[in-house]
Amino acid sequence: MEYSTISLENREGVCIAKINRPKALNALNPDVLNDLVKLAHEVNENSEIKLLVLTGEGDKAFVAGADIAAMQSMSPLEANRFCQLGHQAMSMIENCRKPVIAAVNGFCLGGGLELALSCDFIYASEKAKLGLPEVNLGIFPGFGGTQRLPRLIGKNRAKELIFTAAMLSAQQAQEWGIVNKVCSPESLLEEVEKTAHEILKKGPVAIELAKRSVNEGTDLDINSGLALEKAIFPSIFSTEDKNEGITAFLEKRAANFKGQ
Repeated sequence: MEYSTISLENREGVCIAKINRPKALNALNPDVLNDLVKLAHEVNENSEIKLLVLTGEGDKAFVAGADIAAMQSMSPLEANRFCQLGHQAMSMIENCRKPVIAAVNGFCLGGGLELALSCDFIYASEKAKLGLPEVNLGIFPGFGGTQRLPRLIGKNRAKELIFTAAMLSAQQAQEWGIVNKVCSPESLLEEVEKTAHEILKKGPVAIELAKRSVNEGTDLDINSGLALEKAIFPSIFSTEDKNEGITAFLEKRAANFKGQ
């Protein structure tokens, strides 16, 4: 596929996707959102892509937010369309069949944080700044921030972050449970790729089904979540990967998973 706002590089199954609007600090506009929808489709369908890493071009921003200039003259109808497109893009990334890691290399604000929250987890540069500053503009997070953030860090902390429009350092974001790991700016992608290649050694079908179980079950009550896990778990026993994984363990060798 061709993208107008995203550059791709496939490194041994790890697809590095950079949002490429550095002059606008990689801000999200409809072109970027449409490209993210296309990207999620490509990752799902392209067998050469095993894992997706999302980051921003340049050293200043992952994504500094939605494109404020584009929102200035929006009517409520246009804002609805923009919001719907943003939700579509975030949901496509969140529900991508393959693992998605956010490599936050700078400002990660507003729609940028909402995008990072849609990924499976976040590694951040020591220089990263994260937050949801929309109320400074008289609006509020509209690409899933009011829903994903409370589910990650709790309702009270999420409301504090949204209401105050505070910017967290990478270290603070890690302490709050938003960021998994903080890295030096120079080693960020190296650390992300190291983790990515560790994931790629595992059974890809098992990871896909585990991701589905977590994503679909987290918002259910515990009994419904356990029922979902029980419904999904037996299907892995029809796969070649399950046979290979267990056989390799018993034979004391590395497994050669094929994703089947």
